[in-house]
Amino acid sequence: MRQMIRQGIKKIGATEYVRSAIVEEADLSAFREKPSPAILAGIFAITFSFALGWPAVALCGLLSLKLQNPWIAAVGGPLVYGLSHLVFMLGMYLSGATYSLIFLRWFTRVSMERLLDWADQ
Repeated sequence: MRQMIRQGIKKIGATEYVRSAIVEEADLSAFREKPSPAILAGIFAITFSFALGWPAVALCGLLSLKLQNPWIAAVGGPLVYGLSHLVFMLGMYLSGATYSLIFLRWFTRVSMERLLDWADQ
């Protein structure tokens, strides 16, 4: 199982988007200018949507098991995931496509560098 995960990470790491983000050392230098409150709210919403996504769905599943109520996972999981998608879209709208793409490219580089280091061990 662990080997399959490592192979999957390496396969994702070989994609053009990830390779270019790593090679070009994507950073957040575009954020050196003082951002507007709307841009800050958008970046916060994008970051918050990541925490709302699969971690919150997994939490619904665990809560469902603990309380022995499958409806928590059956209804709560999709609702929470849908909410995270809406929050992400709000963040994209508020921060604008340019800042959103810069942030996601940086996030991809940082996370994939760490995952690829782990996969190569």
